[in-house]
Amino acid sequence: MSSLDIRRATEADLPAIVGLLADDYRGREREDPRLPLDPAYREAFAAIASDEGQFLAVALLGDETVGTLQLSFLPGLSHKGAWRGQIEAVRIASHLRGKGLGAEMIAWAVDACRARGCQMVQLTSDATRLDTHRFYERLGFIQSHLGFKLTL
Repeated sequence: MSSLDIRRATEADLPAIVGLLADDYRGREREDPRLPLDPAYREAFAAIASDEGQFLAVALLGDETVGTLQLSFLPGLSHKGAWRGQIEAVRIASHLRGKGLGAEMIAWAVDACRARGCQMVQLTSDATRLDTHRFYERLGFIQSHLGFKLTL
């Protein structure tokens, strides 16, 4: 399979990104890829695009947008002031999963975090995504924390 072209997302990429977010059993419950997109997606994109600590990426295979993820660069005092890279919303188009593209995208994200001076990379994954957990473990990630959320 060809190598991915990974770049910063533009507003024109939003329909493809939302489509990827909705392209699994959890995303179908919470995302709405119908056009025109809900204005909340454009508002969120504007906030991400204006924040230098955020990088919303799209991965292309030829002319097709086949993946996305969001990187957040987080300063902290713990670990002697270490910066962390937070990887979120990782998606590969369902018809291309299992072909190594996700691993390629995560490797790109880890390299981007290293280039920004991060001393660690972290991510979260829904507790029900057991295949995804095995995928991250194969890439060297170690399950280290138990996460909690409070929906507001």
